[in-house]
Amino acid sequence: MTLLKNILLLLLALGLLNVFMYLQQPSMTFFPYKKLDQTPQDWGLEYEDVQLETVDGVSLHGWYVPRSGSHGAQKTLLFFHGNAGNISHRRTSLEIFHRLGLNVFIFDYRGYGNSQGKPDEEGLYKDARAAWLYLTEQRGIKQDDIILFGRSLGGVVAAELAAEVQPGALILESVFSSARDVANVIFPVLSRLVLLRYDFNTVAYVRQVASPVLVLHSPDDEIIPLPLGEKVFQAANEPKSFVRMRGGHNSGVRMSQPEYERAVGVFVSGITH
Repeated sequence: MTLLKNILLLLLALGLLNVFMYLQQPSMTFFPYKKLDQTPQDWGLEYEDVQLETVDGVSLHGWYVPRSGSHGAQKTLLFFHGNAGNISHRRTSLEIFHRLGLNVFIFDYRGYGNSQGKPDEEGLYKDARAAWLYLTEQRGIKQDDIILFGRSLGGVVAAELAAEVQPGALILESVFSSARDVANVIFPVLSRLVLLRYDFNTVAYVRQVASPVLVLHSPDDEIIPLPLGEKVFQAANEPKSFVRMRGGHNSGVRMSQPEYERAVGVFVSGITH
């Protein structure tokens, strides 16, 4: 009887743990910041405020930053940012892409910045499609002239969209292979006891991408270990390139300059259709 009682108590505890962790996972995954601290105008860049709507009726906000001196640049980069902050915290990356002669469309997922709603995995994928439709239908940009760029969590969002639309190219920076792999790294024991609310399987999506792929990752990344980025690269189809960055997860772009900008520029200039 005692053994049975202990088993039942253990199962009850495990069940309560799963319920608790299931409810906590959104706050452990998404760190949105509502206030926009700056705009591209503060950085000396022209831009257009953009409002778009998802298929489930969520209003999203973004910025379209045209190439300097030309509103008809050949390539446009669709920017998917990470899980924290908002579009006003991406100055360094926007300036790099601007110097590389790219139009950039960056937007906030639901729940971030001036976008409505609350973030969740399927919602982010819907947001990505709305951004793609804005570029291809409202702005008339050809599919092959769009480069999808995803950083960290934004990498899986970009990869999921790329698997469906097959853009001109896909750039993944500091990306993880799957939510399960991240959980196994951060909570090696706990991750095997609880159900994960999110899948975020970058590897599964990137295997379906036929476009050229560039993966950038730093061995010094303290949040997303290098092997997770390498796993994504190994799953990608040719043509593909891998670039080792320097610095931590949030400092890598700055610390990897000017090699970072040069590597992205070489990749972009080598895209052919």
